[in-house]
Amino acid sequence: MRHEHTLWNPQGDIFVIRAILLAGLLIPAVAGATQLEVFTTVLPLQSLAEKIGGEHVNVTSMVQPGDDPHTFSPTSQQIAKLAQADLYITAGIQFEKVWMDRIESTNPEMEIIGDSDEDDHGHDHKHEHELDPHPWTSPLLAMKMADTIYNALIKLDPANSNQYDENRRSLQAELSLLDQEIQEQMQNLKQRKFMVFHPAWGHFAEQYGLIQIPIEHEGKEPGARALVELIREAKKENIKVIFVQPQFSRRAAEQVADAIDGRVVPIDPLSADYINNMKKISQQLSETLQ
Repeated sequence: MRHEHTLWNPQGDIFVIRAILLAGLLIPAVAGATQLEVFTTVLPLQSLAEKIGGEHVNVTSMVQPGDDPHTFSPTSQQIAKLAQADLYITAGIQFEKVWMDRIESTNPEMEIIGDSDEDDHGHDHKHEHELDPHPWTSPLLAMKMADTIYNALIKLDPANSNQYDENRRSLQAELSLLDQEIQEQMQNLKQRKFMVFHPAWGHFAEQYGLIQIPIEHEGKEPGARALVELIREAKKENIKVIFVQPQFSRRAAEQVADAIDGRVVPIDPLSADYINNMKKISQQLSETLQ
C-alpha cells in the first residue's frame, strides 16, 4: 500500500506560522529601542553620563582629548549631530558662553542641564573657585552632577528609570568611596599649598583644605614682575612641583620650576577615565605635599 506524503502538516505548519508572526512583531520592537543621544562639554561629564545611562545612551563629548576647552570651537559635524541630540550637559566653560545660543538654536527641543555652579551653598562671600568651571574635580560635586544627569534621563526615558536608578546608586557609591580615599590621603599633609599653571583645582582644593597657587590668571601667562613674585612665593612655601595640564603650554611653569630647582608634573582634569584619574591625581598631590 502506497502512502501519500503531503506538504501540509496542520500542527507543525501552524507552529511555524505563529513563530514567523511573532518574529515580525518583535523585530520592530527591537529596532525601535533606540539610545538617547547625549552630548556633554568635556570627557569627565561623558564618563558620568555613560555610567548612569549605560546601554540606553550614546554619549559624545564636544571637547576631545588634547583640545583646549577655553579656545575650543565646535566642528560643523558636531553642530549637525546636535540637531539630533536629546540632551546636552553643560559645564559653563568659556566656549559655551560664546556658542550656547547657537547650540540651543540648532535644536530647540534638546534638554539642556548643568552649569559650573553645582556647589551653590547659599554663601554671600566669594570662593576661590567661583570662576572655576571644573566642579567634577570634587567628588562630592560630581555626586550632585550625577543626580542632575539621572533626573534628566528619567524625564526623557521613564521606561528605563529603574536601570538608571540602579546605575546612579552604583556610581554614587563609587564617588563616595573616592571622596573617603582622598580625605584620608589629604588629612595629615605637612604642606597645604600647591602650584598649578591653570587654576582648575579650586573645587578640589576647597573640598580637601588645600590652596592652589595659579601661574596663569584669566587665560594670561604672567609678566616678568608676576613671574618673579611666583618664584618668590614658591621658594617661601618650599614648593618643588608645578602641576600643568597637557592642553596648555608648559613654558611659564618650566621657568618657575627651573628657578626653584623643581619639576613640572602633568595632571589632567579633563581625562575620560574620571574615577581612576582622580585617584591618580590625589596620589600625586599627596606624595608631593608630604
